[in-house]
Amino acid sequence: QVQLVESGGGLVQAGESLRLSCAGSGLMFSGNAIGWYRQKTGNYREMIAGITVSGATNYEASVEGRFIISRDNAKNIVYLQMNALKPEDTAAYFCNAVAVRRGTFYPADFGSWGQGTQVTVSP
Repeated sequence: QVQLVESGGGLVQAGESLRLSCAGSGLMFSGNAIGWYRQKTGNYREMIAGITVSGATNYEASVEGRFIISRDNAKNIVYLQMNALKPEDTAAYFCNAVAVRRGTFYPADFGSWGQGTQVTVSP
């Protein structure tokens, strides 16, 4: 099984930055595309960024140009640099698997989720 541990969230003001980390274990983590998902109050988990093993990335339109996903394969860590944060970015952030086929990124998971990390952006 894959274990996922998210960290780095917090309370910030609009315009500030945060860097989230996703620590994963197991060969399935290192050999799969990984993404960040966020869940706003009363809604479902939405995929907002993904990165393949080779480094190709994909972003949801609302975070394109502001967020940067990266990974350190040696450390089994995936990062999400979040810049110019907005109140609408407030959510619980999770990491998990992403499926990539013919260049298209699709939501996926390893069968379980971590605890997530809360990001709250005040105006």
